[in-house]
Amino acid sequence: MASGTDARTREKRRLGGWLPNREDVLAQYRLELAARAKARPDLRTSVVQELAALVGNDAVLRMNLERAIDDARGAGYQLGYATIDELMSLIDYLMTYAPPFSESSLIICPLNALLDWPMCMPSGYAFFRDPALNAQLKRVLNHWCGFLSGPYSRTHLNTQSPDGWFCDEALKKIGMMEFICDPKQPYWGFASWNSFFTRQFKPGARPVDAPHDSKVIVSACEASPYNIRSDVQLHNRFWIKEQPYSLQEILTTGERELAKRFVGGSVYQAYLSAYNYHRWHAPVSGTVSKAYWVDGSYYSDLEAEGVNPSGLNASQGYTTAIAARAVIVIDCDDCALGQVACVFVGMAEVSSCNIVALPGQHVDKGDEIGYFQYGGSTYCLIFEPGVIEQFEPQPPFDDNATPIKVNARLAMAR
Repeated sequence: MASGTDARTREKRRLGGWLPNREDVLAQYRLELAARAKARPDLRTSVVQELAALVGNDAVLRMNLERAIDDARGAGYQLGYATIDELMSLIDYLMTYAPPFSESSLIICPLNALLDWPMCMPSGYAFFRDPALNAQLKRVLNHWCGFLSGPYSRTHLNTQSPDGWFCDEALKKIGMMEFICDPKQPYWGFASWNSFFTRQFKPGARPVDAPHDSKVIVSACEASPYNIRSDVQLHNRFWIKEQPYSLQEILTTGERELAKRFVGGSVYQAYLSAYNYHRWHAPVSGTVSKAYWVDGSYYSDLEAEGVNPSGLNASQGYTTAIAARAVIVIDCDDCALGQVACVFVGMAEVSSCNIVALPGQHVDKGDEIGYFQYGGSTYCLIFEPGVIEQFEPQPPFDDNATPIKVNARLAMAR
């Protein structure tokens, strides 16, 4: 941590286990990555070459990124790079990288680790909001997703300590025996890193609470509670420190009539851990009326949260309005519940939000409706006004909030 960091900044921590809390651990990791990348300096990946060309040929993008790097280094942070070219070399190296397990210093989001401090520098805020940049970052992340979905990504799917995801320490940490796997098969039966990351529970591991009681709403993800808000508005100042939810921005301007249904209603938000199950399940029974993707940002922080090590975690309310996400709207069988909007937000290295349940499909409470592929993530459930009697988890929520199990009771409807 830089020497000038104040006490208030030090109190903010990275959530979910995606990155270690100790800055010295991350700094050492960046230096190690940099050393490996220097052994192969030429950019090999076309999408990274295109990213470098985009930034290099756009004076504003180049200025903002150079200033963000310089400001972060000037503040005392060890980035592992000093120039845009060096950063691009590191990104290129990560295109064939699959994260190892670590009991003490797990780093699941290596690109986020590289960008952690430039993201929250004054010029970094503008840089990471640029639409053309985010469109190219999407192509970079999709390329990486292709590697992580292939057989060469299984480097650490083994029992070897301390890096293997099936060593004794890892098995305990992720509760592997609850998931479908076959220890007798190579790589325990997983075809790729993403296959492991999106692993499925064994039947019965997460029973649906009160499956026939429509008033019981269940958790759509295995996730720790982050925020609950009532009386949400169609438009709000989501970019200020309180990060109030802004329905039209979350659901997009093209869905204004849908957004109006939820004005005055409630929002529940929770975040997933690196060790959590990453599939989404229906919180209610009903028919899917809408299912769509929203393009957005990947590494955009909120200025109001200031320079802090929690990165995107402290900006989770803001990300619901600006980050890449998937929206699934369920028209509930119980008319008193109206519609429920489920918003799954990809943060940082999420390459894709995959929708399984499509419009017109009926889902029972607890049915799978989609999943995240690789990376940090958060989700929201949005309810119409007057629907929720009480949420089971109650604020204030701290950094160590226990994840609500998927399909467990989350709220009671009136």
